[in-house]
Amino acid sequence: MLLTLLFWTSLSVPGVTYGGNTIQANKRTKVDLIKSLIYDNTKATVTLDSSALKQLIHLSSGTSTPLRRISFSVTVNSNQIIKLKNGQIVKYNKILTNDGNGYDVRTGVFTCPVAGTYMFVVDSMSQPGTWLYLKVNKNTVGKMYVSVDHKDNPLIQVSKTVIVKLKAGDHVKVENDGHSGKMYYDMYSGFTGVLLY
Repeated sequence: MLLTLLFWTSLSVPGVTYGGNTIQANKRTKVDLIKSLIYDNTKATVTLDSSALKQLIHLSSGTSTPLRRISFSVTVNSNQIIKLKNGQIVKYNKILTNDGNGYDVRTGVFTCPVAGTYMFVVDSMSQPGTWLYLKVNKNTVGKMYVSVDHKDNPLIQVSKTVIVKLKAGDHVKVENDGHSGKMYYDMYSGFTGVLLY
């Protein structure tokens, strides 16, 4: 999608082309950028690609927080059942995506880089007796428990989805809250989060 605008002076939005040259970002303040967009002055033409247009619309909306893409999706990728101790944080060791670098594979903790409303999904293929809690800092915001013991299949798939408001620096994790727990391997269990707005 292209939008052609007419303006009277130079402006700086990433992805903006003026006279065939790409204009460097962050040379002017947001206010100067908006003021410089005069539709019919010297008949100079500015072409905005869709990304630059979205940035321009965001700037003109008056919000001061830059648009950020924050999401992660991680899974357990091993070759044996994971035995969990009481209070142990589940460390999902295979990163599928980690936009914003909020998830730490070493600790199993997502650290919120940008305040906002987030959605988290936890799923687990576990054996009976497994208690998994989704926690924001020390507060539990979601619980899963595998209680049914099937003779033919001792593994049960459980899932929980929550939407919560976070502040920058909040920690989100999945923790075993029972005396012991067992989680199946081979990408059957995962943890996902995304900034909604």
